[in-house]
Amino acid sequence: MADRALARGAARLASFADEVGTTGEVTVTGFGTRGGPVDGVRAVSPPVGIDWVQPAEMTVSCGAGTSVDELEAALAQHGQRVALPPGGSVGGALAVGRSGIRRLGDGPSRDAVLQVRYVSASGEVVKAGGPTVKNVSGFDLCRLLVGSHGTLGFLGDVILRTRPRPRCSRWHVGRVDPFELVAHLYRPTSVLWNGTSTWVLLEGDERDVVAQVVGLGLTETDGPPPLPTAGRWSVTPANVPSLTGEFVAEVGVGIVHHTSPPPPRTIDPAVVAVHARIKERFDPWRRLNPGVDPLDG
Repeated sequence: MADRALARGAARLASFADEVGTTGEVTVTGFGTRGGPVDGVRAVSPPVGIDWVQPAEMTVSCGAGTSVDELEAALAQHGQRVALPPGGSVGGALAVGRSGIRRLGDGPSRDAVLQVRYVSASGEVVKAGGPTVKNVSGFDLCRLLVGSHGTLGFLGDVILRTRPRPRCSRWHVGRVDPFELVAHLYRPTSVLWNGTSTWVLLEGDERDVVAQVVGLGLTETDGPPPLPTAGRWSVTPANVPSLTGEFVAEVGVGIVHHTSPPPPRTIDPAVVAVHARIKERFDPWRRLNPGVDPLDG
């Protein structure tokens, strides 16, 4: 079965590479939930499907076009999950590089990636990383591709690290200071704050979850608050207390979901130069997602 899955994955990836080709501008499309393809450019779609799940090794292999929700449903049968934000495709989540509101506990989405196979600007299939951490050496191309918005290569398939699905997962809310609260909690999965109320996601053994909130002024609630979608700000965690307006901040992470667009930011020219040199090495012909700038994301 494993051999058939590998053969099927290789054939699927070869077909994807043929679609990308070797000449002309090309863009990659998924579910359109995280940006969508470039207008007026020939579009290709990455492979779809779960190749295998190895619960004992806590890894899973799938095509980049696979739905995150489908992947989560398959992993749930084994009591596991993956640290990617819900909705959209696996490749889309990784290409954009944005984590969900569980980042405080789960870490960034790039940490879930063990191996990728992607199609380069020259139409070749390239492997980066390895199926286990101990097999990886050298420059970490996986982390470079995560957040590159498909400008360095089009993700074809990935091997992801999975996590145990918690026995108990509960949201709590209260009018408490989130910055004082975190000192009394053991590894909260998420802490959200809108300037008045604080939402906390605690996971683990039910007895531990119940014991943690005793005397903290928190009550159980159905879930997190609605997140404003007009602006997604990135601020240093220390600057979160000084925010104004209508917002929901991810405490300890520095991501702010705001009702206003983010203020203009100044990017260090040295950072811009590094990005330009990397793009030149990976795509000197400017074929892949032309006009897209990861620094604008």
